[in-house]
Amino acid sequence: MTQMATPVALATLDDLIQQAGGGDPIRVAVVNAAQAAVLETLREAARRRIAEPVLIGRPAEVVEAAAAIGWDLDPQAMIEADSDVEAARIGVELVQAGRADALMKGHLHTDTFMHALLGNGLRQPGRRVSHVFLVDVPDCPRLLAVTDAAVNITPDLNAKAQILQNAIELMHMIGLERPHAAVISAVETVNPAIVSTLDAACLTLMARRGQIAGAEVDGPLAFDNAISERAAREKGIDSPVAGKADILLMPDLVSGNVLAKNLEYHAGATAAGVVMGLTVPAVLSSRADPPEARLAGLAVAALMYRAGIRLPVPSPDEAESTFCCSPQPESACCPREVR
Repeated sequence: MTQMATPVALATLDDLIQQAGGGDPIRVAVVNAAQAAVLETLREAARRRIAEPVLIGRPAEVVEAAAAIGWDLDPQAMIEADSDVEAARIGVELVQAGRADALMKGHLHTDTFMHALLGNGLRQPGRRVSHVFLVDVPDCPRLLAVTDAAVNITPDLNAKAQILQNAIELMHMIGLERPHAAVISAVETVNPAIVSTLDAACLTLMARRGQIAGAEVDGPLAFDNAISERAAREKGIDSPVAGKADILLMPDLVSGNVLAKNLEYHAGATAAGVVMGLTVPAVLSSRADPPEARLAGLAVAALMYRAGIRLPVPSPDEAESTFCCSPQPESACCPREVR
């Protein structure tokens, strides 16, 4: 496999796609590939040498969807699965057997996809699983990592620390050596009546004492203060992160999901979604996402793989046996016992 040089920080998803292309493509198991938007993405990813797809699903449906975009596929080259559950199981088996390097959610529900990933030994021991949207907003000079908007519902302080560390590691993988992480709340001052401000203050202190590593962390910060230097200046906020945030750690799944979709639908942003905390890269996008968002997700997965995200699959006695769907309750997002 071609080794990638030290990554350069990427300002847009197009930069990221360019960085991921042209090398040895990663093998991606696509769980239920029977959707035109999914196949359009895969054709472009193959053309750019980002990914080599392994298509899973009902061959007749995949061929029909491919024909709609003018792509002639050989049904004999596909792996047949009669249901979404079976397709997800096969995808996991492929990466466990070394026949695929990454997984991609196709035309199926997120809970079915995540149920298979979390219940079959793909979780890194001792690590919380979380989701990160890399969001490319027009006129914003940098990518924004929004987390968690898809997996953890109401994370507590410990969960937020792990979610934040996952996002920091992702930013390192795409070339940002020391990202600025804003812990978001509704206000920029600590208010005991708003739990997220207390969590933000604790996370800031944890980062200063090395419990969260690799980033400049500050909070609580309201969204405007986190991304706008003008807003921070007007409010007199003295912070190394205010107006410069690369990572937005959201208080909960609802606020994260609303923010990501608001940026997408009202600000013209493109969002690439990936899952962290697994032994392989996993692209988790919405079924309504356009091909360019899915392509960017595959590019992120390729960069993750080349940066070394691939790890030995845990042995049965190390793997977390509890499996669940996504979104998840707190008890299901990380092992009960950290070994």
